[in-house]
Amino acid sequence: MNANNENIQRLMKGGYILLSQTLSIIGVKKTCWYEGIKRGKFPPPAPRFGRYALWRCADILKLIRRIERGEIEL
Repeated sequence: MNANNENIQRLMKGGYILLSQTLSIIGVKKTCWYEGIKRGKFPPPAPRFGRYALWRCADILKLIRRIERGEIEL
């Protein structure tokens, strides 16, 4: 996981982030990410914004906390 201070500060501002940003922070590949969504391990995207899949920053912060507590293995 690459949840450095810059990434955390971006997430703390709220809003939404793109799939590529999410994958960079969490440190998994796209296939693993979507498999995790199917299994309920990772949060699903927010409702569609045009062509882009976006994730709520709050959902990604919650996921990071769960990973740090050892509740989820990557």
